[in-house]
Amino acid sequence: MSQWRDSLFYKGCTRSSTADVSSDLPGSTGDVGSYKLQVLAEQSCCLFHSVLAMADDTKFLLLVLLLSSSSLCFGSEFDIQCLKSVQQSVIDPFGVLKSSWNFENDSAGFICRFTGVECWHPDENRVSSLRLGNLGLEGPFLQGLQNCTSMSGLDLSNNYFSGPIPAEISRQMPYLTSLDLSYNSFSGSIPQSISQMTYLNALIFQHNQLSGQIPPQFDLLDRLTIFNVAENLLSGPIPTLLETFPASNFAGNQGLCGSPLDDCPVRIRLHRINDQSSIGAAVGFVVGFVVAFYFPHCFVCSERLRAYVVRI
Repeated sequence: MSQWRDSLFYKGCTRSSTADVSSDLPGSTGDVGSYKLQVLAEQSCCLFHSVLAMADDTKFLLLVLLLSSSSLCFGSEFDIQCLKSVQQSVIDPFGVLKSSWNFENDSAGFICRFTGVECWHPDENRVSSLRLGNLGLEGPFLQGLQNCTSMSGLDLSNNYFSGPIPAEISRQMPYLTSLDLSYNSFSGSIPQSISQMTYLNALIFQHNQLSGQIPPQFDLLDRLTIFNVAENLLSGPIPTLLETFPASNFAGNQGLCGSPLDDCPVRIRLHRINDQSSIGAAVGFVVGFVVAFYFPHCFVCSERLRAYVVRI
């Protein structure tokens, strides 16, 4: 093996290119092509021999192994830390996550067997989705999700979560394609930063206590195929891009308006101001007329006329 490798090494390395073997080329054109391929193969073996020679250095071999696996290892560690933070940040009255999420096991893909955890590959500790719907979980929005760096789906539906949706949610989970927070008690406004999560296909906020407007920047979410904000406390106009969704997906928000719901009312603030000005001018005119009629001397500056007015 060693002699075969060495012979290939020296034979190939003595020819830096196919041009160096012009004196050895056969006569036919077909043979020339085959011979060039042979030379290229010899040069490849030369490179392989060089790598093997370098691999004799243990430190170099360890470095190669480390570089080849570093991204996978670090990614796995981040995802494991993500799930640890999630477990610590929720109230789990039925002990679903406490009993299922056992971090003492460090085998390949062990987190993929956790309840509600989906992985990109069953033997790789890299979270693709968290499906934690209908588990009776409570508390604020989950913490540590930024460490699930390749997660594309989050389902927290049918639980008892409350409080605001984080304003920086787009930084925590920039690659989400599906976000389902329906049937909880989330409150406050819908974060404008969600408009930056441009991979979203499904956005479901139904049956919460969200208030304020639907951010007009949601017109940027042109991949949405599912959108539902029914049964909240939202108000204001519906963004143009979302007008294609059925009215039932916006129902239960008394302040929402615009297609597919009723038209938004026309503002008449200016008319009211004008009406008030007209009333004020009319009152001023009447008061001025009465004062001028009964107290005319107050408005006459000339002494000669004032004496005449007094005599009247």
